Amino acid sequence: MESLDLCKKIVSVLDEKKGSDIIVLDISEISVLSDYFVLVSADNVRQLDALKDALEEAVHLDNRKAEGESSSGWILLDYKDVIVHLFDKETRSFYNLEKIWSDAKRVEL
Repeated sequence: MESLDLCKKIVSVLDEKKGSDIIVLDISEISVLSDYFVLVSADNVRQLDALKDALEEAVHLDNRKAEGESSSGWILLDYKDVIVHLFDKETRSFYNLEKIWSDAKRVEL
C-alpha cells in the first residue's frame, strides 16, 4: 500500500471514531524516519484506546509497532511509512509536535 493511501485510510478511521484536530505532516523531505506523521487528539483515555483499537483492526500490516499507553496520554503507532501519534489534548499541547516539525508540509486529505 502506498504511504499516501495508507494516510488516507488512517485519517478516515480516525475521523469515523471522532478523533479531533487531525493533522497530516509530510516529513519525507526533512527526515528519514518516515514519509508522514498523523497527529490526532482524543477527549479522554477511553477514546484513545478506541482510536488505537480501530486503527489496529482496520490497518493490517505485519511491520506495525505500538508504543505508549492511553494512561500516559500518548500512543504511537508506527506503520513504517506513516507514524500515527494519538494524544489526549493536554499531552498534545505540551509536546507540540506541530511546532517541532514546523518545516514539514501539511497535507490536506
